[in-house]
Amino acid sequence: MNKDDNTTKTKKQIAMTVNGEMFTRDIYHHMTLAEFLREEIGLTGTKIGCNRGECGSCTVILNGHAVYACSVLAVEADGKSVQTIENLSDGDKLHPIQQAFIVHDALQCGYCTPGMIMSVKNLLDSNSHPTKDDVRCAIEGNFCRCGSYQNIIKAALDVSGKPADSDRS
Repeated sequence: MNKDDNTTKTKKQIAMTVNGEMFTRDIYHHMTLAEFLREEIGLTGTKIGCNRGECGSCTVILNGHAVYACSVLAVEADGKSVQTIENLSDGDKLHPIQQAFIVHDALQCGYCTPGMIMSVKNLLDSNSHPTKDDVRCAIEGNFCRCGSYQNIIKAALDVSGKPADSDRS
């Protein structure tokens, strides 16, 4: 992009609801939703891994759909509702999905965990009794370098009320 291009110098005012709170900011057009969440409003739970829509670490829920926040421009979220990992716990009380991740040792390094949890939450919001295949499909866009997939699936099934060791698909 030409450095004299006006889009790099001009800002646009946007407003979005993040975790139930309205935020209005003047931002550059090229700012991603992940950058907005982290840099503009200080919600650093949304991780930026690959920054090109391949790893899923930045997954948030935008108007009821799991999205990669690094692949959505903040201006595209103008007027919409965003839910991040910070919205799940209630003070010191963890969300059942977060608790299940701990119980089932579904995290190791933890870098992918916020994105994984948001993908599982999005699934459970629309399908409260998923199969193993449903969970696999929901997290297929989230990359865990530590390889905790089986424990993540167990955690998701546990929250849904299915036995974590269930062989039922």
